[in-house]
Amino acid sequence: MSSSNIITTTEALEDLVQKALKTDAVALDTEFVWERTYYPLLGLIQLALSDEECYAIDPMAITDLSPLGKLLAAPGTIKILHDAPQDLVILSRATGSYPVNIFDTRLAAGFAGSSSTISLFNLIKEQLDTEIDKSETRTNWRQRPLTDKQLSYALNDVRYSRALRVLLLESIVGPRIKSWLQEELNLLNNPHLYEAMPDNDRYKRVRGINRLNKQHLVTAQALACWREEKARQNDKPRNHIIKDEIIVEIAIDKPCDKESLQKTSISPKAFNRYGEEICQIVRNAASGQNAHPPQLQKRILLNTQEKESLTKLQELISLKCDILGLDPSLIGNSHELKQLIKSLHSGATGQLRQTLGWRKEFLKDFLIHHKKN
Repeated sequence: MSSSNIITTTEALEDLVQKALKTDAVALDTEFVWERTYYPLLGLIQLALSDEECYAIDPMAITDLSPLGKLLAAPGTIKILHDAPQDLVILSRATGSYPVNIFDTRLAAGFAGSSSTISLFNLIKEQLDTEIDKSETRTNWRQRPLTDKQLSYALNDVRYSRALRVLLLESIVGPRIKSWLQEELNLLNNPHLYEAMPDNDRYKRVRGINRLNKQHLVTAQALACWREEKARQNDKPRNHIIKDEIIVEIAIDKPCDKESLQKTSISPKAFNRYGEEICQIVRNAASGQNAHPPQLQKRILLNTQEKESLTKLQELISLKCDILGLDPSLIGNSHELKQLIKSLHSGATGQLRQTLGWRKEFLKDFLIHHKKN
């Protein structure tokens, strides 16, 4: 790979961004390491102006990535990514800019007769009949120097993106479906997507949290909030403080002293380092002082009539999606569809995704039928 394709200075990055801003669309991707730190560490940023003009931006050599932020925030240039949100969170934090005008090839695949969860490797194979090398998946992208093989591997993740976008748009059935895709892509312009989740809401991401009742949830929320702060302070992954399963176990057992805590599955290292703090959190949670009470996602139970409606809804979605070339999962997951049925039968739909925007249009006949009944 030519050294001119490796960007190692702010000046070179500014020149590249100026070229990028003159194009209709560019492809972006990142490589990062996220094993021992709270935030992911950028190892490489890939940018393609075409399938031949691909660049590797070295974030370890460039201390100021703000020029790239100008490109991210430019409304006149489309940024093509695959499974965009995670990369955009990392790039937004690194550049200090919020992204707009995003085209997510994984999302677009779901509107073009494929799966909305397809991997980039499989999408390139499906659309372009090309297999890209995946032998460098476990590369340490913070290690220098990178080999030509590693750089080639990384650039292949953006080399085909412009072609994929064209092919996916050509595969979409008519302008109406394209407008639905654009409506969904526009959601990626929301700055809140790239801001950190409030610590008090972190419990929602704890694996196994749905096993807990409301009383247990108060303790789990307090522990998850404390863990977030500790992880940030120490620049450690959350699970290096205490693991998700330990949070759930402590929330259920409620050990108020170290003797009780030691009987749980907590590691000796975490016990010795944080034992007294954890016990204090459990005691505080038990006292009922909580300014941000957690919300429990209730399991939705349907009666016989509602189950019949759900079956009809699922059959309708399957049939229409087959005709229009949509991935049925785009309409809603199982919980959302049950919630919709429950709401329709109670007469109060509220602000559900399925009663807004393009999904409302997709389900129009079904929604009208239920209103009449």
